[in-house]
Amino acid sequence: MRFRDRKDGGCQLAALLKGYRDESPLVLGLPRGGVPVAYEVARTLGAPLDVWVVRKVGAPGQPELGLGAVAEGGALFLDRGMIRSLGYSETEVMQVAEREAEEVSVRIARFRGPHPAPDLEGRTVLLVDDGVATGGTMRAAIRALRERRPRKIVLAVPVGAVESLDSLSAEVDDVVCAHPAEFMMAVGEFYEDFRQTSDEEVQRLLARAREERQGASGPDAVMDAGDNWWV
Repeated sequence: MRFRDRKDGGCQLAALLKGYRDESPLVLGLPRGGVPVAYEVARTLGAPLDVWVVRKVGAPGQPELGLGAVAEGGALFLDRGMIRSLGYSETEVMQVAEREAEEVSVRIARFRGPHPAPDLEGRTVLLVDDGVATGGTMRAAIRALRERRPRKIVLAVPVGAVESLDSLSAEVDDVVCAHPAEFMMAVGEFYEDFRQTSDEEVQRLLARAREERQGASGPDAVMDAGDNWWV
């Protein structure tokens, strides 16, 4: 194990990202598990926190087997080599992708509520998840973000498979990982506590982050990363 839980992973990751504080970054967490990590990054840097919604595209009849991902904004990544090797037709996989795209819309409404999507143009964006294994979900998220014309995209995770991080590095401006892993079966093996993050926890963290930003003395106010502060 490398991290006690996602909070610990976020704190360790945040320490590596302090150099971005002066760029007034926007922190985007991939829900659900990436949001507790992103929350710690945002509070350490005094940065705004939001979500970027992505859904795995599972194999027809085997939803746990990921064949790609669809992201907010409509970006779609499919592993066509895997699709062909497993004997699935692209038509039936696209039917799954369309259902997941609908779920993306549902989750955007659930997590953001009345708040608009963040304006990413010209911003430094820290894209945060609790880890990267194969990288398919993160790849879809990055491609969707690029369409919003940010100044810089930084992929930031507590743990990631080295091969996947190397592959993704060509699509972002920087990769920051607290623990690059040469061998990884699953992200959860690097956490002592990897219980599922609930929708309610995501909503609470986003609301708390907004409240703290509104209560800060200015847009660059930074919360003390050493405070014992959690929901």
